[in-house]
Amino acid sequence: MHGTRGAVADPVVAAVQWGSAGALIVTSAAIMGSPGPATVSLTAAGSAYGVRRSAAYLTGVIAGTAIVLVAVAVGITAALLAVPALRVALIGVSAGYILWLAYHVATAPPLAAGSNDADAPALAGGLLIGVANPKAWVAIAAVFASTRLADGAAVDAAAKVAVLTGMIVLICTIWLLVGASLSRVLRDPHRSRMVNIALALALVVSTVLAVLH
Repeated sequence: MHGTRGAVADPVVAAVQWGSAGALIVTSAAIMGSPGPATVSLTAAGSAYGVRRSAAYLTGVIAGTAIVLVAVAVGITAALLAVPALRVALIGVSAGYILWLAYHVATAPPLAAGSNDADAPALAGGLLIGVANPKAWVAIAAVFASTRLADGAAVDAAAKVAVLTGMIVLICTIWLLVGASLSRVLRDPHRSRMVNIALALALVVSTVLAVLH
């Protein structure tokens, strides 16, 4: 039984052109890793609340973005985006949460002074931003179509999902750690407040640009 499963799996793995994965990784890092509502929000959360209190939010963003990736892989992206009411509802709810997050980031005290854990962004909020992030749908669709890893459509999609899921985890984690590193450097309350306000404004601007794109 085990030998049969191995015999089936080996041709599938061999069918993947892993040499082309490098191009997919570089493209995803450049496009998916660029500033946007989700990535900037992770940096803002890391700066205001640190890694531990932002871990649930990070998990939510990763899971939400992975859902978008799967939607792109199975080809339902165009169908979803073709429903105007759904698109408007997702963007509206996402924008509302981002404004809430931007306010709490801008008003959060330095980590050294302590902050209310209840104000830290939650997993549900991260999931919402990941799914409703306009940039994610466009960026992932562009990256997904940029390279072919296998001749068969199913194998190609599965290989891309595997590679890009790893990139989503890596990119999101790096943006959160960048924000957390700022919080460790800026222990001065005045500087910390200025950085948090700047990140909150960047979050709002990136969201507006993503919606208008």
